[in-house]
Order: sequence, then C-alpha cells, then structure tokens
Amino acid sequence: MNKAQVVEFFARLAEANPHPETELESVNDYTLLVAVVLSAQATDAGVNKATRRLFAEVDTPEKMVALGEEGLKQHIKTIGLFNTKARNVIALSEALIRDHGGKVPADRDELEKLPGVGRKTANVVMNVAFGAETFAVDTHIFRVGNRTGLARGKTPLAVELKLEKAVPQPFRLHAHHWLILHGRYICKARTPECWRCIVADLCAFQPKTPAPADRKPPPRGAR
Repeated sequence: MNKAQVVEFFARLAEANPHPETELESVNDYTLLVAVVLSAQATDAGVNKATRRLFAEVDTPEKMVALGEEGLKQHIKTIGLFNTKARNVIALSEALIRDHGGKVPADRDELEKLPGVGRKTANVVMNVAFGAETFAVDTHIFRVGNRTGLARGKTPLAVELKLEKAVPQPFRLHAHHWLILHGRYICKARTPECWRCIVADLCAFQPKTPAPADRKPPPRGAR
C-alpha cells in the first residue's frame, strides 16, 4: 500500500467513524488500566459485564487492595484466566500505591513495569488515557495490518513499528481504534466481509469474499 493509498484508507475509516473510542468501559485512568489487563484473551463485552458492578464500588488502587484478591475473583470469575488476572491486578495496584502515589503513570516504560502489563496494554493506556499516538497491536490489528498490506510483520512489534512509519497525520491518534474496530466487525478472522468493506479496493487481500446470496454489496462509492 503506497502513501496515497494509506491516506485514502484512513480517510474513509475516519469519515465513517470520526470519533472512535475503546469499547472497554471505565470510569478513570486506573479502571481503564484494570479493564485492559482483564481484556487479555477475553472479549470487551465480557469484561464490561464483569466490571460494571466492580468499578461502581472500586475505582482506586487503594480500594482494590482493600477488596483483596479473593474479593476481586468473585467479580471477575466469568473472565478467562481470572485467577492470574486477579493476582496481577492486586499486585499492580500495590505497585501504583508504592511507586506512583496511586496514580497511573503516563510513561510506557513505567507502565510495562507493572504486573500483568505488557507493551500492548501500555500502548492502549497511553493512547486512551493520555492521548499518545501509540499503536496497540492486538490480534485484530495484527490481522488487518498483514491482510490489507498496510503493515506486514511476523510479530506484533514488527507490525507496530510498520504502523509507526506508515500512518500519517491527522490519523495517528485514532488509527489503532479504527483498525481494531475494522478487524472486529468487518475484516474478521475466519471470513472477512469484503463485500461490505469501505476500503476493499485498497486492500491486498485476494480473493475478496463475495456477498452472501441474501445480501447485496453497498452501492459503489458508498461509505
């Protein structure tokens, strides 16, 4: 995908969704961090269902430590790997209190020092909480980057670095949201819905998936 195609690619996604947001629910920076940690190998919808009541009661690391690991497990037991995640959330909450005065640091390196926080999680928090132009490469972005030809790479880090070079202004801030949502709802893992994709003509994926017999593709040029 050349530079002009990349600009057109994001221009169309931006026109269709000018103000994309994470689908994870949170009430502040701390609960955002917790939600992203809990979302590993889980759906945003599943995390939201488990955390609505939790975040209504627990919205600071101090309250989380007071709740304790066993108490947290009762809230998140419907989420995959909840035992490990509960342990990590309590540990990261203790680290925030001890090392950062209970505040979420606006620094990727400091975030990655927290238990259960990897580069992807840190990038999400940096972008959503602090407005940093980061690219949090999850399975959706990894797939879309490689499938479309926008940013090919064999590892999430390789795709992230390609996106860093490829994505121009004014699209950098929201790029990872557009790509996640595109991968989640259009460029799906098993069967991409090319027939209703607004960037299909810019995409390297072949052969394009045709519309089901009971569906018609959008009119040419429609957004």
